[in-house]
Amino acid sequence: MNISVKQLRGFVAIAEAGSFAEACEHLHLSQPALSASIRKMEESLGGQLFARSTRSVVLTPEGAEFLPVARRLLMDWNEGFEDLRGLFALQRGKLSIAAMPSFASNCLPRTLVALVQRFPNININVQDIVMEEVISAVQSGRVELGITFEPDSMDGLDFQPLFNDRFIAILPPQHHFATDAEVAFADLLSYTLVSLNRGSSTRRWTDNAIDEAGRKPPHIFEAFQLTTVGAMVAAGAGVAVVPALCQQQMEALGAICVPISHGGIERQVGIFTRRRQALSSPAQKFIELLIEANTPMA
Repeated sequence: MNISVKQLRGFVAIAEAGSFAEACEHLHLSQPALSASIRKMEESLGGQLFARSTRSVVLTPEGAEFLPVARRLLMDWNEGFEDLRGLFALQRGKLSIAAMPSFASNCLPRTLVALVQRFPNININVQDIVMEEVISAVQSGRVELGITFEPDSMDGLDFQPLFNDRFIAILPPQHHFATDAEVAFADLLSYTLVSLNRGSSTRRWTDNAIDEAGRKPPHIFEAFQLTTVGAMVAAGAGVAVVPALCQQQMEALGAICVPISHGGIERQVGIFTRRRQALSSPAQKFIELLIEANTPMA
């Protein structure tokens, strides 16, 4: 059976007007075209929907029973396309994002605000999780996109760079490097190092930089959160190297932030999506805003 929306509209128009002529005027169709359309519909259904005479057109019992069904089908059809237009116009929709905490707390809010101001009916879910979990969330489809450092391996993922982030030194307020314009990475290794736990990408990059420097710190404190690292440094437990993204957060904790002159760590921050995955309209618009927000002014 192949009944078209055009035939349904014609059937409902005739039923409501009680006349082929009035229905034709409403639909902007010729009477022969509408008559042929209804005739084909009746042939497909296997019976008459209208009892015709020279003076009137009335519904058959079967036609009368089908009329509310036809109205409901047309309503569902129209609402379905209105919903779809709303999604494409970003009047409705949802977006799930995963971002490493340093980006989520420092760079993400202004872009989310810009998105919501333009499209207030979009529902947004943000997961601020460590880098490894960001990658896993995108790979598994739990989120549509992620923002974090470029990993060493990107199995099944596409990566769009946003900017380079150079790690900085964070020091206790009383440290004699605290007033310097910059500090060499190797010089930091004369002091106890406060670092993220083993297994994290940040710790692996830090260990690689230590190996390249050819010397090891006298002691390493480990923590699972960057806020803990910052608090320990501020309290005088040692020094640390963290992404420059965290500078505002570290300073709020009472630590002093100083650029590293050479021998430090530099990584790209970017957007991850699953390879060959079609992105929703909200995700596409969000990526546009992210790139706009992180493109240097000419």
